[in-house]
Amino acid sequence: MKTIAACVEELLVAQPFLEEALSRNIINYSALAEELSKPVGDMLRKPVKTGAIMMALRRYNPPKDLGSSPRLKRIIKNLGDITVRSNLSDFTFQNSNTLIESHSKILEHINLNANVFYAFTRGILESNIIVSSSEKQHVLEHFKNEKQKGIKENLSAISISLPENNSKVTGLYYQIFKRLAWEGIALYEVVSTTNEFTVLVEDDLVDKAFSVIKKLKS
Repeated sequence: MKTIAACVEELLVAQPFLEEALSRNIINYSALAEELSKPVGDMLRKPVKTGAIMMALRRYNPPKDLGSSPRLKRIIKNLGDITVRSNLSDFTFQNSNTLIESHSKILEHINLNANVFYAFTRGILESNIIVSSSEKQHVLEHFKNEKQKGIKENLSAISISLPENNSKVTGLYYQIFKRLAWEGIALYEVVSTTNEFTVLVEDDLVDKAFSVIKKLKS
């Protein structure tokens, strides 16, 4: 049978911003207990006193703030160049036996132009192509026999060079995602390599997103 403490922990884990605010002691326990009384009562199928919830909140031991790691702080401070590319389109195609062949054709075409932005990711059921919008017609031509599931235009990419050994540091991506989320910036796509990290946002959000990521270094 679930306890009040278990219900409170489940609700906090599902809301990382709330959990972090609690760990930083910037939340009013009494107000939060009032807010959680109904969901906790629904989970236990009985009325729950706010005093019991408040006690569970005070006893809750949130995970340590990953941002306080000296190694993580050093990695973030040493983030490399931040590059912005605009006027991008994102195509989604269903995977097929001929998709790679279509992909190779567009690669042959854009290989002649070093200024074209191009990224390809393959999932289990579908693949995405992110490319400069100037190449839209070429993509449609070379993939005309593929099943197109979607297209999104007016996108911008922000690419960040990461220090070596970044993959051994816990919480790096979390810090980037957290800052963007706190500012209400929705990510349309995320692409990464070993030492490079790229987020795709709608054009009207790119200035705000760039500012947030740049501030990470300071």
